[in-house]
Amino acid sequence: MLNIFKHKAFSLIACLCLTSTGVAADAIDDRWQAFERRFDSMMADAGTIGATVGFLRDGKIIARHNYGMADDATGRQIDEGTIFHWASITKTLTATAVMQLRDRGRLSLDDPIIKYLPEVGAVHNPYGSMEDITLRHLITHSSGFRSPTFPWGGGEDWHPFEPKAWSQVAAMMPYTRLHFPPGSAYSYSNPGISMLGRVVEIISGDSIEEYLTKNILMPLGMSKSYFDTTPYHLLADRSNSYWVEGGEVSAFGPDFDTGATVGNGGLNAPVGDMVKWLNVWLGLDDSTPAILRRESFDEMWQALRRTDDTSVEEYMGMVFFTIQNTPEGAAAPTRYIGHTGDQAGFTAFVYIDPKTGTAAIYNNNTAGDHAFGLRERVRADMFEHIFPAAQNTTTEEK
Repeated sequence: MLNIFKHKAFSLIACLCLTSTGVAADAIDDRWQAFERRFDSMMADAGTIGATVGFLRDGKIIARHNYGMADDATGRQIDEGTIFHWASITKTLTATAVMQLRDRGRLSLDDPIIKYLPEVGAVHNPYGSMEDITLRHLITHSSGFRSPTFPWGGGEDWHPFEPKAWSQVAAMMPYTRLHFPPGSAYSYSNPGISMLGRVVEIISGDSIEEYLTKNILMPLGMSKSYFDTTPYHLLADRSNSYWVEGGEVSAFGPDFDTGATVGNGGLNAPVGDMVKWLNVWLGLDDSTPAILRRESFDEMWQALRRTDDTSVEEYMGMVFFTIQNTPEGAAAPTRYIGHTGDQAGFTAFVYIDPKTGTAAIYNNNTAGDHAFGLRERVRADMFEHIFPAAQNTTTEEK
C-alpha cells in the first residue's frame, strides 16, 4: 500500500511534465488551459494515480489532457494508447444491440422478459405477474429490479467478481424481489441490463461479447477494444486500477472478469476507440446507418423520466441519460446525451452535444469515497466552460 499524502506530492511533480495532445480550437484554447490547471489540482487533491480527459469536435479530439500514471509501480504514464475500463458505459453497446435486433424484427420492446428468460418467473413480485415486465421496462430502468447484481455482500478474496455464468444469476431469482410496480418509477438496475444481454445471446446464438464485437466493434474498427481480461498483445497498454481508503492507496489490479454481467459493464478500450463509438452517436461515421438507424438513436435519447441525480437535471431514456444544463449567462439549456461508468477502481463519463457535434470523455483509474464527487466536478466544469466555448464558435461560424 502507498501512503496517499506521499503519493500526492509525487502526482504534483508528475503532472508538470504532462502535456495536452491535439490542438484546441481558438475559442476553446484559453478555456482549456485554465481547465487543465483546475483538473490537475482536483486530481492531486484526490490522490488520483492516473486520469485522462478529452474534448471532441466534428469527430476529432481537439483537446486532451493526461494526468499521472497508468501503472504506479513501473512509472508508466497515461498516454494516447492507454486502455481504460469503461464499466457501465458498456450498457450503451448492449442497448444498441437490443435496438438492432428490434429494427430487424427479431424482438419487440413490449415482449415480456419471461418469453426469453422463464427463470425470471421465480422473482417475488408483490405487485402482480412477472409477465408484466417487458424489455422496455428493462432498457429504461423502470422494471423494479435492484441495482447490485448480488443480493448480498461479499468481500472474500475467493469470491467471484461477478457471477461467472448465467446459471448463477438464474439461481438468484428466487431470492430477488421487485421494489416497485414495473413502469411506475426509475431505479438504475444492473441485473436488468444483464438480462437484456442474455436476451441478445438467446436470439442471436452468439455470446454477448461475440455479438457486440461482430456488430459494433469490428464494423467501427475499434481494434483495441475488448471485454473482460486483456489479450496478451495489449497488456502493455492496460491501465492498472486503484482504491483510496483511510489515506492509503492500494492496487485493485488491471484485469477482472465480469462474467455473466459483461453486457452490463465489461468494456475496455483506449480513448481513440471510444471516439469512434461517440462519432456513431453524433452521426459522423459513415457506418452509422449499418450500426443503428438515426431514428432509433433518437428514440433511445428521449427524456422519459427524471432520475435521482440531484446534482444536475437528468432524465432517463433507453439506457442513455439526457442532461439539461444551462451555463451561467446562457439564455436556454443545452441538451447532453451520455452515460457514466464506475467499477473496480475506474470512474468515467462520455457526453455528446448533438446540436454542435461535440463530445467529452473522462476516465480515472483511482476510486474511493471521493470518486463520484470528483467525476461530478469534472463534468460540471466541462458543461460550464468547455462545451459553451464550442457552442459559441458554432454560432459565430454560422
